[in-house]
Amino acid sequence: MKKSIFTIAMAATALIFTSCNDDDNNGTPVQSRAELYATNGASGNVTVYDFAAAGGVQTSTLTTVSTSNEGVVYDPTTNELLVVSRSEDYVSVFGNIQAQLTGATTAITGTSSSADLDSPRAIAVNGNVVVVADNAANELIVYTKNGSNLTLRNTVQVAFPLWAIEFIGNDMYAVVDQSSDLAVFSNFTTNTTNGAVAASKRITIEGIVRTHGLAYDAQDNILVMTDIGSAMDANDGGFHVIPNFTAQFAGVANGGTLGVATQTRVAGAATLLGNPVAVDYDTATNTIYVAEAANGGGRVLAFTNYSTGGNIAPVVNNMLAGANSVYFYGN
Repeated sequence: MKKSIFTIAMAATALIFTSCNDDDNNGTPVQSRAELYATNGASGNVTVYDFAAAGGVQTSTLTTVSTSNEGVVYDPTTNELLVVSRSEDYVSVFGNIQAQLTGATTAITGTSSSADLDSPRAIAVNGNVVVVADNAANELIVYTKNGSNLTLRNTVQVAFPLWAIEFIGNDMYAVVDQSSDLAVFSNFTTNTTNGAVAASKRITIEGIVRTHGLAYDAQDNILVMTDIGSAMDANDGGFHVIPNFTAQFAGVANGGTLGVATQTRVAGAATLLGNPVAVDYDTATNTIYVAEAANGGGRVLAFTNYSTGGNIAPVVNNMLAGANSVYFYGN
């Protein structure tokens, strides 16, 4: 295994992943599996960092026929990886994933949906409902998953450009690209018709310039949103942590603003955040993972020391050209 910056940094913080007792799990040791899946727009590869591997962090590279991917979800119930291809305009389902995390480069094959996409940016899954956010057409493309097969169910047009999406129950939350807004479509999974659908609610997140990434953790009830600032500036990004999210969101009227005083903002030169385009959260170790697309040409970053906010350095800094989406799985 190559000793990358990521490996070295993780060795310094290995106790977080190997011997941490999760305060959310009554002191029971956690993380027998701890994997971060990262895609990038520079290749069709999926890079997998396995924190639970014997001997330290193990990096596996899964190659696909795609030349550019963005959007990834791992399903532990089926041991499948769902990956959105920007070059091929479809969603692929790859099986038998755990056995292929060997620390080597492995070509994976699977099934694919029809080519229904234009400029996909994110994917979200709720049961057998798979949704892709398409930025070019302002559409949510909805598939039904049956086994490893994806069938187009319906296409929903929205009134704004999309980036990250996230299910909370049956409600679909979506960042409003080119703004600092967050919208929700209530009971999204029940809408099986084609056509335009208005957001049930849309609010502004104070302190954000332009949002892209979105991650929610139900156990800790926190939401993390990224701020890319200016798309042309590789050093002005950040992220916001919103605690007690469901109550805070409910407490803001449609069209209102969630004040920055009730959030935690991380930003500044030390963070290496320029265009943080995607984010995920590990509840067991309270770690925030970020796909940084601009600074240094692309990085995968991790933060555990964000509780007070400010200009803080990441605990992990791994170079990954074109990094654009991340998904964490742990148990």
